[in-house]
Amino acid sequence: MASNELGAELQAPRRSSRISGQAKVETPALAKKSRKPSKAGTKRAAEEVDKDEKNKKAKANEDETVKEEDDVADAAPIDVGDILPSMTLKNEKGEDIDTGSIAAEKGVVLFLVPKADTPGCTTQACGFRDIWQEFTSLDYDVYGVSADSSTAQSKWQTKKELPFPLISDPKRSLIGVLGAGDGNKTKRSHFVFEKGGKLLDKRMPVKPADSPRLALEFIKGLGLSE
Repeated sequence: MASNELGAELQAPRRSSRISGQAKVETPALAKKSRKPSKAGTKRAAEEVDKDEKNKKAKANEDETVKEEDDVADAAPIDVGDILPSMTLKNEKGEDIDTGSIAAEKGVVLFLVPKADTPGCTTQACGFRDIWQEFTSLDYDVYGVSADSSTAQSKWQTKKELPFPLISDPKRSLIGVLGAGDGNKTKRSHFVFEKGGKLLDKRMPVKPADSPRLALEFIKGLGLSE
């Protein structure tokens, strides 16, 4: 009897089934802290936003310029007594030129040719070249106008030693306003504007060899009538 009681006391106590059956409580993992954007990243993002804004403004300005030029091109051709309209085109150097300001200080002769560096157009241009100093002595500037690119005009100018600027009008905006547009062609012609931009005389069509002489005679006649 005593030995049985002693064996019972030596047995290890049993764990409560209620305690052992409890689920383990897991400690939730700490949420990772979000990384703050670096200064370099913030600056880069700001630069991208600024770039987008500048591009939008540039596009808006470009669209407005095109709209203004289209409005001018759609207008009725000017006639004697009308003012030379303002539009921005390129000269033979690829530089912007405002047609409305070229007659601000002096009178202007615009001669229009169908295509640069072709026989008839070269005859007309070289005719103005040969008496160009007579125009300048009467306080008149001379400009050649065509639908050719600035590059093509520059080559022609160098080849024929033309002393006056050339105006590139690929869309025939100015050519159309002057009434010299004929679909995809340009009518050979010339126009004389007094200082201030008022149209005094126009010849269209005109022969290549006659154009320079007729323009000069008209300007000299103005002096005689005053």
